[in-house]
Amino acid sequence: MIELRKGRSTDAGKVGAILSEFVATTEWMPKLHTGAEDVAHAGVMISRGWVTIAQFEGAVVGFAACNQNDLDALYVTQAQRGQGIGSALLEHLKTTRPFLELWTFQANERARDFYLRHGFCEVARTDGKSTDEGLPDVHYAWKRGTA
Repeated sequence: MIELRKGRSTDAGKVGAILSEFVATTEWMPKLHTGAEDVAHAGVMISRGWVTIAQFEGAVVGFAACNQNDLDALYVTQAQRGQGIGSALLEHLKTTRPFLELWTFQANERARDFYLRHGFCEVARTDGKSTDEGLPDVHYAWKRGTA
């Protein structure tokens, strides 16, 4: 059973490792940060109260970071993808907010399909010139009560 809980400072290493794993296992994603920088970034998100942790059998297997209505990050360990963990995190956020928005890279077809399945609509696309990664991205939004 998936357990969701608020992120704690002691989760920064595990959250940072999930971020690092995504970059390391995603062919199109440039590596811009060290593992230590990923852990530091995770610590900042946790200290701001943005992070919800997903645990399975006591292990941290995913997280979502949400700043009010802005979904900043949603990641699941490679071994646990496709098991409903991302859906559980997203549905939890949707029960606590009337509106959510996010950006994801156009190359991230799996994420784009995921958000569309969960009722998000595409709002805009960019050429990626304003992103740190230089990758074209897509803006999505979801509003409670809309199909």
